[in-house]
Amino acid sequence: MKRVLITGAAGFIGSALVPELEKNGYVTYVLDNLSFGKRDLLDIPDDRFVLGDITDRTLVQKEIARISPHWIIHLAAIHFIPYCNQNPYESANINIQGTINVLDAAKKLDCLERVLFASTAAVYPIVDTPIPETFVTNPLDIYGLSKLAGERLMNEFYLETQIPSIICRFFNAFGPRETNAHLIPEIHRQIVEGKRKIQLGNLDPQRDFIHTSDMSLALRLLLEKFETGIDTFNIGSGKEYSVRAVVQAFERAIGESIEIQVDPARVRKVERHHLCADIQKLTEFLDWEPAVSLDRGIQKLIDDPHTAFA
Repeated sequence: MKRVLITGAAGFIGSALVPELEKNGYVTYVLDNLSFGKRDLLDIPDDRFVLGDITDRTLVQKEIARISPHWIIHLAAIHFIPYCNQNPYESANINIQGTINVLDAAKKLDCLERVLFASTAAVYPIVDTPIPETFVTNPLDIYGLSKLAGERLMNEFYLETQIPSIICRFFNAFGPRETNAHLIPEIHRQIVEGKRKIQLGNLDPQRDFIHTSDMSLALRLLLEKFETGIDTFNIGSGKEYSVRAVVQAFERAIGESIEIQVDPARVRKVERHHLCADIQKLTEFLDWEPAVSLDRGIQKLIDDPHTAFA
């Protein structure tokens, strides 16, 4: 059985990816400092969970050598953009130096077969059409910049080791167990509190939302199928939804009307109006398509907010 180390797996995406791998016969190990994640989101034994920070170079070297994984999935990062903008040094240190530490430890492994790096759609500039992986990169913020640096580090890692390396540019994930105050969990939180007049920020942006169950399946299939070289894949749904469309999906889920009020404190000064993935490369490579629609995913959140999608 393959051993898989996932950094940052106690967070939102990792807590969906671990069960996807476990149910398909992989033995998962987790390295997480629990700054954003939660230990109880992971149904793995304590001897496969390491409480630690990827900026701790000594710990990273020791634990990766001990686990000796066949695959490394590097999710650990600070990725909530408002927090990154408010804490640029911390964000850059974790997202860049932490990645250097993980990759340096990975270079010393004899059994390593794959490395997957979680990048972001934030590496792209503002554009009004679906974005293919070949589009020029031009980040708008410290988060996108730090992740683009991570992509460059991945390229250097591959050139040095020739270990198959996958860069995944995540678009907007949604689903259960979100640990940051992104749009969908923020709407959900206010609705669960009984509010039908909700406070939001920018209303014009449109985003590509992909359910974490679809994302986890795509990541597993990529790791299983990708055998040589280094390549980049968009991980999205290929569909774009406005803030108002998301609110309307919640209205359908609860069968009630929701009034939106703009909270000036939530309004971002620099904002993209569009962000949509061109996923043709991913769908053709995997023979895969997203299965969970926005409406179905939001209905699941309302009906059973704590469980993964079965």
